[in-house]
Amino acid sequence: MFENLHVAPGLAFLFDMDGVIVESTVLHTRAWELYLSRLGVDSKGIMARMLGKRNDQIVRDVFGPDLPESEVFRHGAEKEQLYREMMAPVLQAQLVPGVVEFVRTAHAQGVPCALTTNAEPLNVDFVLGGAGLTDCFQTIVDGHQVSRPKPDPEVYLTATARLGQNPANCVVFEDSPGGMQAARAAGAHLVGLLTTLSDAPLAGLAVPDFLDERLLPWISALRAL
Repeated sequence: MFENLHVAPGLAFLFDMDGVIVESTVLHTRAWELYLSRLGVDSKGIMARMLGKRNDQIVRDVFGPDLPESEVFRHGAEKEQLYREMMAPVLQAQLVPGVVEFVRTAHAQGVPCALTTNAEPLNVDFVLGGAGLTDCFQTIVDGHQVSRPKPDPEVYLTATARLGQNPANCVVFEDSPGGMQAARAAGAHLVGLLTTLSDAPLAGLAVPDFLDERLLPWISALRAL
């Protein structure tokens, strides 16, 4: 179906990763629950506390704001290793329907594409490598490359600057409230992926996945400034 993808010259695509390329919320939640249970720490409400946030934010929320930086890093790294071990056997099944073909088609058509995520670099390599999308992004901005994570727009402004694009000519694909806030604050068009939430009021278009029949016409109607 993506042979019908028509993108106006001058537009670019920016993709979040968790919830946009891979449906990972459930496994991230389970990994946190298991990790915290091993330490005897209450994991109640961890999904809402982690959604769309960077690891250092989550760790300090769980273990306290005064935790030494070395301990913040250790907790985050050990939890993410557990997540990758849990995700590895099911990664292909957890890819968001249509995303691989959509990204590959956009890349083949010469549409500038960026990955913009709060995720850890090892998780980025793991997901993109497993999905076969490593070479489809001109730039990757992960959570370690910005001082202010989403919902601050820094990650999107950094990516658009690297692509040489006006944010107003970029389409952001996001699933979390913080990510959507960041995209709108940057001034980009927004497609909300309903992989985690039931609605996306900030989005110009909300779809369950990349196979939704409304997506291609919506993109085709956009014009660069």
